[in-house]
Amino acid sequence: MPSIDYYFTVISPYAYLGHAALLDLARETGASLRYRPVRIFELFEANGGLPLGLRAPARQRYRLVELQRWREARDLTLNLQPRHFPADPSLADCCAIALAGSGLDPGAFVASAFRAVWAEDRDIASKEVVASLLETSGFESAAVMEAAAQETVRASYAANTAEAIAADLPGLPGYVLNGEPFWGQDRIDALRTAVVSGRAPYPRN
Repeated sequence: MPSIDYYFTVISPYAYLGHAALLDLARETGASLRYRPVRIFELFEANGGLPLGLRAPARQRYRLVELQRWREARDLTLNLQPRHFPADPSLADCCAIALAGSGLDPGAFVASAFRAVWAEDRDIASKEVVASLLETSGFESAAVMEAAAQETVRASYAANTAEAIAADLPGLPGYVLNGEPFWGQDRIDALRTAVVSGRAPYPRN
């Protein structure tokens, strides 16, 4: 069974747009997902990306066009200018790490966190919001949030970031299959083809 490393953060609109499609890919192909939340600004700094506010005006305007195009294509609600953005995603990201580390599937929680930011105008940096999302996803919030605060989870967060940098991902979401990186939710079809065909990964050098 192929395994896909899934690099994301809950404050990435493109990760949100691709999340359900990635879950569909996993269900349809039997691939397993390894959830790898990433510190996105460290990834940007290492691999040449820029935070939104530092991008050229043309790039910022084009981003809005792309978001509208893809929210229609994916048939998802997406606020172009959410009330709480940017917000610190580390608690929600670390809860996903804690869930995965306990052998639980964080997919539903991650989906709810994406919706909270991009469709519901909720503050993902709020402990109360994250606790509510955990509970509605079927998890005991106090236990998960306690686990998320452990140093081992923080170390995994840093390690995920280092792995994403080493995989040459310029931004998020990123999917890595057998060492081959796929950057962006618009590469999910290419990822699916690689999974189904079983082809060897393309070299990066």
